[in-house]
Amino acid sequence: VQLQASGGGLVQAGGSLRLSCTTSGRAFSSTTMGWFRQAPGKELNFVAAISEIGRLTVYRDSVKDRFTISRDNAKNTVNLQMNSLKPEDTAVYYCASDADWRWSKWPGRYKYWGEGTQVTVSS
Repeated sequence: VQLQASGGGLVQAGGSLRLSCTTSGRAFSSTTMGWFRQAPGKELNFVAAISEIGRLTVYRDSVKDRFTISRDNAKNTVNLQMNSLKPEDTAVYYCASDADWRWSKWPGRYKYWGEGTQVTVSS
């Protein structure tokens, strides 16, 4: 199973970025997908998760109303649309797969991880 994240970059505060994560090697539509982030010197934090067919989504409080997670099962892709970005959103963002929806906020519950993509928001 491989996960490939893309879409990171440098953006000014208030701007937008769209992250994508493409999965190969497993049945994409049968698993919860999540996004996590890690700022320099800080722990890995939950950002958002989406259930197997996209019916359920959950976000960390600080990104609600600014970030939107979605998935395209036909393309084996999960996206994270990030609007109104703030400097505190600066981090390496990781996508992850294969977790039970009940534990979707816990990074230790995901089986597969992609390499991160850097998001930098300047003030």
